[in-house]
Amino acid sequence: MTKETLSIIQIVLSVLVVIFILLQQKGEGLSGIFGGMGEFYATRRGLEKTIFIITIVLVFLLAASVVAGLFLV
Repeated sequence: MTKETLSIIQIVLSVLVVIFILLQQKGEGLSGIFGGMGEFYATRRGLEKTIFIITIVLVFLLAASVVAGLFLV
């Protein structure tokens, strides 16, 4: 695998991570970002749980590709 291929993979993974993180946002506009909404505990179910798991897998793959890039000189 070349450095260029690895760079393209890292770019694609990072864009996917951003997209999946943004899909998880539940706040009411900017007030959710700054803590303006009431906090309550709820379990993730269905599509929300699937998106959460996919996000974790994508972050792991991105981290693995970065580590692989360190050894690819």
